[in-house]
Amino acid sequence: MTLDIRSTLRDWGFNPDEVTVRTIEGDDGLEKIQLRLDLGLMQMEVDGRPDGERVEGFDSWFELHRDRQRQHDAENPDGAPYRLKPEDCANLLREGVQYYHRYVSFWALSRYELCARDTERNLQLILFVRDHAKLERDKLQFDQWRPYVAMMHARAVATPMLEAGHREAAIQAIDIGVHRIERFLADYGREEQADQVNELSFLLRWRREIADGGKRKLPKPEDYVPDDPLDQLRERLAEAIEAERYEEAANLRDELNRLENPPPPGG
Repeated sequence: MTLDIRSTLRDWGFNPDEVTVRTIEGDDGLEKIQLRLDLGLMQMEVDGRPDGERVEGFDSWFELHRDRQRQHDAENPDGAPYRLKPEDCANLLREGVQYYHRYVSFWALSRYELCARDTERNLQLILFVRDHAKLERDKLQFDQWRPYVAMMHARAVATPMLEAGHREAAIQAIDIGVHRIERFLADYGREEQADQVNELSFLLRWRREIADGGKRKLPKPEDYVPDDPLDQLRERLAEAIEAERYEEAANLRDELNRLENPPPPGG
């Protein structure tokens, strides 16, 4: 038996432009998720914590702290609220990143139900930390992810509905995602910055396309909205390619991809 994984990596190339993921059967007979990285690979369980570990008898740090919080509130109905210390938040953040890697992998595999499960889990984690973290910086470190996770959850719920022909149900799922992001903006008094939030713009644009049945319609004068920035980018990209301005075209293509598939915070 060798510990060297070079042969595995050589037979499974890494593509930096897409999520490279596959499923395998583990030695225990259960399905595993493998995510290819530039310097190796990550293997995750399908259920429970992605690393397969348990925390003091609980499925996760999140479940442990939710249990402690319920016990604390029952024993101290009129006392100080349950508080997460910085080291608690550090454990929860590392765990949340594990779930992020897994739900991105589920999305790439078109395992939408499982992607929806993990994104909903991380949304609840974000809200839990926001309500219970002792330090404001810990709250903000988690809450910055809320628009992205809300968008990914809406996509994971709405996509299979669309594929099944349930257009109205898909729109309702998108509306929930829109409401969650608008709630995020309202929490910080940033409603006027809604048009700067890529995740919200993506969901609203997607909703319009679904409502229009995938067909463009000429708007009535009273319904006029400014040109879609994506359409403007596509026109500029076509012009740059025609004029053989390839460096500009590459930059425009990257920007177009970023707006069509908003990255996570810091991504």
